Amino acid sequence: MRYGDAMRPEILFPLFSPITTLKGVGDRVAPLLERLAGSRVRDVIFLAPQGVILRRPARVADAVDGEIHTLAVMIEGHQRSSRPGQPWKIRAMDDSGAVNIVYFKGVGPHLEERNPVGATRLISGRLERDRPDGVPQMVHPDYIVAPERAGDIPEIEPVYPATAGLPPRSVRRLVLTAMTRAPELPEWLDPAWRAREGWPGWREALERLHAPSGEGDLSPQTPWRRRLAYDELLAHQLALAERKGVRRSHAAPVIAASEAAKAAEAALPFHLTGAQSQALGEIRRDLASGRRMTRLLQGDVGSGKTVVALLAMVEVAASGRQSVLMAPTEILARQHFETLRGPLAAQGVETVLLTGRNKGAAREDRLADLRSGAAAVAVGTHALFQDDVAFNDLALTVIDEQHRFGVSERARLRAKGESAHLLAMSATPIPRTLELTLYGDLDVSHLNEKPPGRTPVATRAAPMHRLDEVVDRLRQAVIQGAQAFWICPLVAESELLDLAAAEARHAALSAILGDQVGLVHGRLSAAEKDAVMTRFVQGELAVLVATTVVEVGVDVPKASIMVIEQAERFGLAQLHQLRGRVGRGAAASSCVLLYDPPLSETATRRLDILRQTDDGFLIAERDLELRGGGDPLGLAQSGFPAYRLADPVAHKDLIAVAADDARLVLSRDPDLASPRGQALRALRELFDWRADGPLSAGG
Repeated sequence: MRYGDAMRPEILFPLFSPITTLKGVGDRVAPLLERLAGSRVRDVIFLAPQGVILRRPARVADAVDGEIHTLAVMIEGHQRSSRPGQPWKIRAMDDSGAVNIVYFKGVGPHLEERNPVGATRLISGRLERDRPDGVPQMVHPDYIVAPERAGDIPEIEPVYPATAGLPPRSVRRLVLTAMTRAPELPEWLDPAWRAREGWPGWREALERLHAPSGEGDLSPQTPWRRRLAYDELLAHQLALAERKGVRRSHAAPVIAASEAAKAAEAALPFHLTGAQSQALGEIRRDLASGRRMTRLLQGDVGSGKTVVALLAMVEVAASGRQSVLMAPTEILARQHFETLRGPLAAQGVETVLLTGRNKGAAREDRLADLRSGAAAVAVGTHALFQDDVAFNDLALTVIDEQHRFGVSERARLRAKGESAHLLAMSATPIPRTLELTLYGDLDVSHLNEKPPGRTPVATRAAPMHRLDEVVDRLRQAVIQGAQAFWICPLVAESELLDLAAAEARHAALSAILGDQVGLVHGRLSAAEKDAVMTRFVQGELAVLVATTVVEVGVDVPKASIMVIEQAERFGLAQLHQLRGRVGRGAAASSCVLLYDPPLSETATRRLDILRQTDDGFLIAERDLELRGGGDPLGLAQSGFPAYRLADPVAHKDLIAVAADDARLVLSRDPDLASPRGQALRALRELFDWRADGPLSAGG
């Protein structure tokens, strides 16, 4: 596939011109418009209106309070500002009544010069009727023009996003200017598909996007918006499919099935679930294929991902090669190390732990073991991809909670082994409808079964006024040896306010339970958080009060109680992740969702869903439905695509179609040389998805 090296088609040059080439975009406006839309003309064209104003002509007496009207009035007089803060009023009227036109600050005698007494003017804006003097008023009308300039007042006016110094009307003018640069492009959609959907051409769809005739035209389900959304999804899926093909073309070490791996599996104190066996089979086929594996192992909390990774590592060690597992925090790395070390040692495989704490001779010894190949498995944190870390023959890279690492960090670790296989792991279930947008360039294995022996977590909701009762039950459970998490609410978009709530709850619980209560929050350093978490893991603390920094994957088998304060403030997927911190041992576990009544309808549904199911994939889908569009699951930091025209919720039915279309096109025309292929080149360049850039969380 040579498309990634192709130059941008000349027909797109006007769209990729700097915004400074647009009339009216000078030194002052350019940074404002760039912040709002982007640096190119195309970015301005892709800025969709957020609302629409319908300006209804009316007489003063007939105008409706609070609505936007256009009135034809005669200027009767001016009441000038006599002191600072006092408004300038223009009294006007038509044959049905009087209206005051009001201006605050920033105006002066020019108002009187431009609108002299006796002149007829068209004014348009929001009318207010509820006035002490009984005279309706229009504050800072959007327009005040002479009758011969009636064409300056649009009856239907799209409303665009704005920023300080760049009001919506100025943005609209710039969008319309940018639209004059939009060329007619060759059609890249399959004709039968476009006809079936009843979609307009690309340029016509853009014109309709920017010319709504009412609120209904802003719907993401209009034919023109669905057309533009599909274009964007198809461009992205083309790039993902091409990247997947490029990865599969890379040779990698052939790692055949071994007796050691079978022995390691037989030595486990439990049988693998069906999902684990299937995932392991998929990984083994990848390892033996001679092509680089790029696979995501996606499993719910407690689904047994680490065991699958362990058996893959045994397979690699049996071939005489090395594996590495990187975790985002030291406590998680140590947990993985303790889990893996025994079973690997039983198969004669040496494992080393490498974190930021390792210094001096101990660190040098471990680095030497990795360089010589004496250690076949390394487990650690960011310390693993430092320059002085070298492997003898690294063949498998495992990245736990891969979304917690940047693309460059993941790449630096993978670079430690030429053509090393990649197994990424995630405990954050992604809705299946979004999986293709986030992981379209990866092969995905799902662990959707819980290992036997897992105790279901009894989940119940209680209003905050029963707090004392919950605390008393917690005290009794602690006396009997239980451990508990207490998660404090998201107070506001303020880490300091969240911290204050956590400190207050820590103080209140400490007054009852003494020094058995620990506290972790986002303002602690990594070392400080690890120290508190370690005390909790080792049983020195009975209760851990925390903001939402409680680490995903931290295993505290004795922790059997999870209290989430003001649970209505949390998202459904986040509540499920927090609940997954308990129920990891043999003891009966419970999750208490404390809430402030009255609950909204959405919050009620959220808590009901959590009580009814512990299926993380189902919960992720429900969370998506409840939250709607935008960045519903907080995935922007995970490589989630920043779509401009597609809404992953409203257009989820188009995602799989776009993925199938992209795969089919590239299988038939890998070089995009056909007429449709040439048009698709323009499409992908239009949206600027790069096959060699951070298209997905797989990075």
